Amino acid sequence: MTASSLPPLPISFSDIEDAARTIQGAVLNTPATRSETLSALTGADIALKFEIFQFTASFKERGALNRLTALTPEERARGIVAMSAGNHAQGVAYHANRLGIPATIFMPEGTPFTKVRNTERLGATVVLSGETLAESTDAARELEAKEGQVFIHPFDDPLVMAGQGTLAVEFLQAFPDLDVLVVPIGGGGLISGIAVAAKHIKPDIKILGVQTEAYPAMKAALEGREIHPTKVTIAEGIAVKKPGQITREVVRQLVDDILIVKESMIEDAIDALMEIEKVVVEGAGAAGLAAVLQFPDLFRGKKVGLPLCGGNIDPRTLSFCVMRGMVRDGRISRLKVTTLDLPGALARVTAIVGKVGGNIAEVYHQRQFATAPVKYTEIELVVETKDRMHGERLVKALEDAGLEVTDTSGAMAMRG
Repeated sequence: MTASSLPPLPISFSDIEDAARTIQGAVLNTPATRSETLSALTGADIALKFEIFQFTASFKERGALNRLTALTPEERARGIVAMSAGNHAQGVAYHANRLGIPATIFMPEGTPFTKVRNTERLGATVVLSGETLAESTDAARELEAKEGQVFIHPFDDPLVMAGQGTLAVEFLQAFPDLDVLVVPIGGGGLISGIAVAAKHIKPDIKILGVQTEAYPAMKAALEGREIHPTKVTIAEGIAVKKPGQITREVVRQLVDDILIVKESMIEDAIDALMEIEKVVVEGAGAAGLAAVLQFPDLFRGKKVGLPLCGGNIDPRTLSFCVMRGMVRDGRISRLKVTTLDLPGALARVTAIVGKVGGNIAEVYHQRQFATAPVKYTEIELVVETKDRMHGERLVKALEDAGLEVTDTSGAMAMRG
């Protein structure tokens, strides 16, 4: 298909400029900084834009506000309805409340309580309906048809897309020499707006999308396929089964490629951003860095822009990411030590650990359910060490003392 025969794009750069003027002062121009440490770690020149510093910790405010301000006085009086399991809900709720617009948000019945509570706290009425986001959408559309409330789509709306594109304008003002922008894709609203803005400002810039192995919906849609997810993902913000109809045309024309990342790489990216940049980023927001970590050869030596597009992660999920990351780095290991069942056996083992400088987080002295012979005992330890090499020295010290050691966590065998 030639350029002249391509369908017209649903938004233009002038739409994004209009959106920037509309939301100015009500949505942050978030900080954008270069990361020295991530650049050294990846071999790329990494710049980060911290959308996690928006009031609701997500870029979604941009598109939500741009759409809400376009409502007529009559539409504002009737109120709006939306469906979302997270960031769109909070962005809509916050700005609708600011503008005095009644808002009803439909969420799936299994939505975490924290997201429901946060959305209600921001002024919206939350209705839990359906097991999936698709079923919540159907319920929201029913209310729209019955009571005339305006439906605010999370991504498949030109005004929403234009609002999201303001992110790219700000990013390229701060870093005009970027070679590539790496953008998470759910429904496609963010990457569509970014692609239109960035390609207008700098036509030779590369736009790469990122999706998870569990939900490669946009990539599949462009290939004429549908996905049937059977797994969940830590990046629930981009866990969209059906991407937008109008967003996919922008992606088809302006996005250079879509990368598929592993769950473990997203976990590593969340952990790296917390340890290195000292910020909390949700799975979808960390997907761009995950792609750089998984495909380093694509980015080495290039100036790479990564929008950290959301920071709403469940604390329990975050703690699991941190601990699993420490296991993968070899800083936490679970060791099973088999020794003769004699008085002082436990003290002997813990003394060796202490001498090497390990920190015992948990200990379980196993007798009744041990697999070792009856004259032996199994001591299970969860041990914290400085790094993988330190952990290996600890194992060697135990073995040099004549003890049988099994790394049941696999931490010593994992690659860093």
